[in-house]
Amino acid sequence: MNDVQTIGILGGGQLGRMLSVAASRLGLRCHIYEPGAAPAGDVAHAVTNASYEDEAALRAFAESVDVITYEFENVPTSALDLLESIRPIRPNRRALAVSQDRLTEKTFLNEIGLATAPFADVPTEGDLGGAIDRIGRPSILKTRRMGYDGKGQVRVGDGPAEWTGAPSVLEGFVDFSAEISVIVARGADGQVAAFDPGLNVHREGILRTTTVPCGLAGAVTTDAVLIAARIVSALDYIGVMGVELFVTPRGLIVNEIAPRVHNSGHWTQAGCAVDQFEQHIRAVAGLPLGDGKRYADVVMENLIGDDLGRVPDLLRAPNTQVHLYGKGAPRPGRKMGHVNRITG
Repeated sequence: MNDVQTIGILGGGQLGRMLSVAASRLGLRCHIYEPGAAPAGDVAHAVTNASYEDEAALRAFAESVDVITYEFENVPTSALDLLESIRPIRPNRRALAVSQDRLTEKTFLNEIGLATAPFADVPTEGDLGGAIDRIGRPSILKTRRMGYDGKGQVRVGDGPAEWTGAPSVLEGFVDFSAEISVIVARGADGQVAAFDPGLNVHREGILRTTTVPCGLAGAVTTDAVLIAARIVSALDYIGVMGVELFVTPRGLIVNEIAPRVHNSGHWTQAGCAVDQFEQHIRAVAGLPLGDGKRYADVVMENLIGDDLGRVPDLLRAPNTQVHLYGKGAPRPGRKMGHVNRITG
């Protein structure tokens, strides 16, 4: 049926875990490469626990798989160079390069005709004052690389501006009424399929819930899907991507893209016959994409930190699907699992 039998996954967290489960349903094996703790290893065929500087381990890993994908963006370039010399990496290196750096990402989005928040490059602390003069206050200073779930971000208000400690981008505030996200997939044959946009709610920089349907006008959701399709086509992308957008009086503004399965797409596990994880496996393995049509209304809620104590009650709740990630002790801000509630 297909030449791909074993998929290598860079990263061993919850996304790698759920990708491995999805692959197993299609009769495929996953090999995890993770320098640290690897919850994905509990359900994968094989695990390599080694650093991204270990060339021998990287080479052995690559030679044991047919194709390589990743569950997070910040894989060192040197490791990717070695891996790509042995096996194909999907999504491609351009998608990684664009998404790893906020300045590169926003520049790319503007170049393909998509709107973003106004932004300015802030390579050093000495450049911050000039950037504030151009972008204004209030604004948000974000590190160009490595920031996620609100990390590496500083709000610039009326007082003295705090420095992030690393090359950054200053983003102007956006007057938005809602944040939505589109989970979109593109196959090796160029086929594009998108799931329904979800409505996202964040607290303290961390996604708390995603609701589908999002409750917005059809014209807005259609535009969101078209924007996501434009991005994956421009990148010659293979795999699933998460695209976050702000709904504003002037139209949709792209907040950020993630070249992987995405937290805001977990609802697809309860709402679609083929969820985002299987869709990604299909794409990177060269299989036909599945039907992303939604057959249920769903609210996805992240279980963060001490939310883990609610699990016994959640397990008793009707129409509720519980996903736990097999991590260690809970701590504030740590994603321990999620639940999908079917609401209609």
